[in-house]
Amino acid sequence: MQFTSRNVDDVESTWQQYVPSAALQKVDPQRFRFDWRAAELGTATLVHYDLAAQVHSTAEPHDQLLVCRVDSPDVRLWSDRQNLDARLPWLTDGTRVQAQWNRSARVRALVFDRDAAQERARQFTGDDDVELRATGLAPRTTAAATQWERMFRYLDDSLGGESSDDRLLLAEFERHALLTTLSTFSTTLAEAMTRSPQRSSAPLTVRRALSFIEENAHLPITIDDVARASFISTRGLQYAFRRALDITPTEALRQARLDGARREIERGEAASIRAIARRWGFSHPSRFIAAYRAAHGVAPSASIEPLRRGTTGEEYVRV
Repeated sequence: MQFTSRNVDDVESTWQQYVPSAALQKVDPQRFRFDWRAAELGTATLVHYDLAAQVHSTAEPHDQLLVCRVDSPDVRLWSDRQNLDARLPWLTDGTRVQAQWNRSARVRALVFDRDAAQERARQFTGDDDVELRATGLAPRTTAAATQWERMFRYLDDSLGGESSDDRLLLAEFERHALLTTLSTFSTTLAEAMTRSPQRSSAPLTVRRALSFIEENAHLPITIDDVARASFISTRGLQYAFRRALDITPTEALRQARLDGARREIERGEAASIRAIARRWGFSHPSRFIAAYRAAHGVAPSASIEPLRRGTTGEEYVRV
């Protein structure tokens, strides 16, 4: 969803669709302008907006994890317990955070459903007792904050052309966004990650995982889904794959999707390299081409051209 508005009520109601506790206060209507963009990532939402006005806002999310970065030359951020560094993103799962600026600000945020995030954290660690909570508002380090910013820019750029065919890509984006966020900030996940991963029944687990990948690579599954279907934690599955095959489950899933892309090309179903790349979970055609060539020894265009034209077919080389 994307729109521009000068109506304060429209803006507040839109933001409250994602964070019901959000409120705008002391807004100057004379200078008010709102440019909004939001993209759904399964149980998470990416939000990016520019807000020109004198603003005092509050956010106190319930049943959500909200991570936000407010970029403005005169912004002030604080909670009831502390002032926050306005140069860094912040995370809250219920603590009220207030922001104030006098001119304009660019706001970037990710909103996660708390229950879904906790379920993913439990699957990843193999600990069904994990209660996912934020234990601090600020990033663990400035390097971690930089990593989060880089992740957000990547997703924001990549989501400009999403479509219903990109469901594999969106599932990976959601997982990437959550795990990067949880590694950026202090949460109860960090303690759970210090415990030993589940490692039992590795050979059977690996065979079960490979079978599940082969049957479902065309669906928006992640390695968390593969681990769940194999009755093991994600960390345990990673260990089992490395010990048995010297590869990761992610590499196995990636190879299965490259094989699926090849079969689709060979059946003559590929409209373009860009389209097939996104359909099989690659956000950049150049990376898809490189991965395809490494896996199959030729570029995907080499397979498309004979099928489409029977010659070298220059137009199908483009991405």
